[in-house]
Amino acid sequence: MAISGSQSSLREANRALIVDTIKKFGGLTQVELVAATGLSPATISTIVKELLGGGIVDTQSTTRSGRRAQMVTLARRVGLVAGVQFGHRHLKVALGDFGRTVVAEQTMPLPVDHRSDTGLDRAALLVVELLERVGAPIDELLTIGLTVPAPVDVSTGEISVHGIMRGWDGQQLGQVLSERLARPVVVDNDANAAALAEHELGAGRGYQDVVFVRMSYSTGAGIMLGGHLHRGFAGTAGEIGHVQVDPRGDICRCGNRGCLDTVVSSTALLDLLRGSHGDLTLRDLVSRALAGDLGCRRVLADAGERIGGVVATLAGTLNPQLVVVGGELAAAGEVIVEPLRQAVLRHVAPNTVAPLEVVPGELGEQAEVTGALLLALRATDVASDYETISAPPDDPSSPERTDRTASATLPAPAPERDTT
Repeated sequence: MAISGSQSSLREANRALIVDTIKKFGGLTQVELVAATGLSPATISTIVKELLGGGIVDTQSTTRSGRRAQMVTLARRVGLVAGVQFGHRHLKVALGDFGRTVVAEQTMPLPVDHRSDTGLDRAALLVVELLERVGAPIDELLTIGLTVPAPVDVSTGEISVHGIMRGWDGQQLGQVLSERLARPVVVDNDANAAALAEHELGAGRGYQDVVFVRMSYSTGAGIMLGGHLHRGFAGTAGEIGHVQVDPRGDICRCGNRGCLDTVVSSTALLDLLRGSHGDLTLRDLVSRALAGDLGCRRVLADAGERIGGVVATLAGTLNPQLVVVGGELAAAGEVIVEPLRQAVLRHVAPNTVAPLEVVPGELGEQAEVTGALLLALRATDVASDYETISAPPDDPSSPERTDRTASATLPAPAPERDTT
């Protein structure tokens, strides 16, 4: 009996390991599962067949190194997660599955200094609308990832520095949204979420130590150390927008004087151009710079240099392998990235063994909401026992859910890069 029990426990542990590994990477072939789990090919094959029969995984044909293979992903019936991203002037919501496929998304403009109560109400409504769009009941939604442009204490879901988002202080944001949708919610800073997304799916794939710099209406950084998010105590790690760069400068929202955000925020940059260019938006600034407007290019180049000087101090302290640059301003490409790169490399100690790289992000405006989805996926426990989630098939008279909306598959993570 003891032997039988041990064998059963081992089988359950192996099943859970395979499911967790598929969840982590979004989808793997059986050969890749062998490498990722250390289990034998025979064990992988047997358990994948069991999970496939129980409706926990799906398989589809793919090609690896010129050879046909079967990609194993978690089945859609396992459930969906939602990503909610609040920007300074917009709200973006996306639904995704465990294959890391975005099945629906929507963006809504928001007024400046929008408040938490109305913002979270709108987010809840958008989540419900997207579920209806793909024909999924609320029960199919498992977890929600929520990001905001402010430091967050992830243990409470509260913004940890008051004044940065007016009307949001003192609110347990995850609890508030959870009460509206009756689903668990994880909350984090948007730069942290974007750092996670770029690390797993974008420019940071294969690197262990990455700093993501988010240049937008304000400036922040997400830090990956040893492949894990480093948030610091109460979530204030990476708040480079509140590093002092001018002791006699303007008062910042955080209450200090001369923070980086007082000279490179959207308000500061657009104010520089108001006399010569009139009232512009951040998007106008970027598009005109790309079109060759010298004034707009100068403003962005100077901003990149100022940000790069602060990032250099962070890089000198943490010694990352890679700095990834993203956010709305990064859409200007090398107009702003090159001055930032030169400022960073000018001020960090030259490492001849592993030179620091500074590169643009690959996920663009999708980085933050993609990170919110990844946070939700990470926080979701997936049953590995097929009897736990087996259910009768859907009503044959209802249309197939996956055909009800266009889907975009996120790239799979790459193997670790040899940086020696």
